[in-house]
Amino acid sequence: MRLDRDWDEQTMAQALPAESDARPPLGRPRRRWLRRLLMLPLWLLLLTVLQVATLRFVDPPFTSFMAIRQADAWMQGEGSFRVAYDWRDLDAMAPTLPVALIAAEDQNFATHSGFDLDAIDQARKRNERGGRLRGGSTISQQLAKNLFLWQGSSPPSRWVRKGIETWYTALIELLWPKRRILEVYANVAEFGDGVYGAQAAARSFFGRDASALSSAQSARLAAVLPSPKRYSAARPGPYVQRRTQAIERNMRQIGGAAYVEALD
Repeated sequence: MRLDRDWDEQTMAQALPAESDARPPLGRPRRRWLRRLLMLPLWLLLLTVLQVATLRFVDPPFTSFMAIRQADAWMQGEGSFRVAYDWRDLDAMAPTLPVALIAAEDQNFATHSGFDLDAIDQARKRNERGGRLRGGSTISQQLAKNLFLWQGSSPPSRWVRKGIETWYTALIELLWPKRRILEVYANVAEFGDGVYGAQAAARSFFGRDASALSSAQSARLAAVLPSPKRYSAARPGPYVQRRTQAIERNMRQIGGAAYVEALD
């Protein structure tokens, strides 16, 4: 009986791993978390692709700029403030409005792939000469910023935002046709403090629907886009009036509504 008992104890000892062997190596969890951290950028990139691909077909219910503006109002105690935003398809807008946006912001919209290097270079040279600062951003770049990003003022924030904006711009140009880019931009551009899109701007400043905007009214809305909180489409000053006239001339030069109709 003694031998049987000894044999059983030896068999169990061999069958069961030692306590030290049963524990996972200390470095294994660390390597697992390291792999997860290394995969995080890839998952974030995939998320951005999914965002842009979805909005190719789904009209955005809001943008990051709208959410930030509404949050700022709440933090500042503006309890009655509400973002004005009312989606309209491109065919439900006056044809002069998208033409005015292109004439004012991005006359090479139909031919570039998201970045107009000539316009950027011209803007840099103008800014070096002094006077009113102007950027060279395309409609696609501005749309990427309005939809997904924020307004950064400090140099580090501005450069980080610009890098992310470049990525989103490339995705938008890759996944969306030009007409969709113009349609979304016309609906989310800020035309006044908290006033986003053609329909909200038309109702707020002219008391009419976006489909009833005149050529001059469309050009005036486009004229305030450099700084919609500084300039007013409802009460245009000398700068907005001069810029409105210049935009109307540009609208005729690029071919008017035919320019938009030719977009893919």
